[in-house]
Amino acid sequence: MKNYETLVDATNDLLKRGYTANLTLDGDTINDNKQGIHMGGDDFEIDEFYRFEGASNPDDTSIIYAVSSTRYKLKGILINAYGAYADNSSSAIVAKLHHGQVSHHLHREDKPDA
Repeated sequence: MKNYETLVDATNDLLKRGYTANLTLDGDTINDNKQGIHMGGDDFEIDEFYRFEGASNPDDTSIIYAVSSTRYKLKGILINAYGAYADNSSSAIVAKLHHGQVSHHLHREDKPDA
C-alpha cells in the first residue's frame, strides 16, 4: 500500500489511476449520484484505503476508500470520517470491514471487533 502525506495527495493519485466517480455513503449503500447508482455490499469491492488524522485537530480524521464495481463498471473515491465524526450507521463499508475484505490490512486498534 502507498503512503500519502495528505488526503489531497491520495485523492489526486487515485483520480490519476482511474478512480473518478465521486461516491457518497448513505446508510447501507454507496452511491454515485451523478449516474444514479446505489450499490449494496455485494456490488462493490474496496481496492485500497488510507487513513488520515488532522495534524492540528485530532477530531479532523478521515478515511479515503478506492472502490470499484464490476457490476456497474465504475471506479470511484469515497471519503468518510471516523472517530468523533464517524457515521455510526450500519453501512456497507462497515459490513465489508467486519467481513474481512480489508481487515487483514488493519493493525491492532484499527481492527474492528468481530
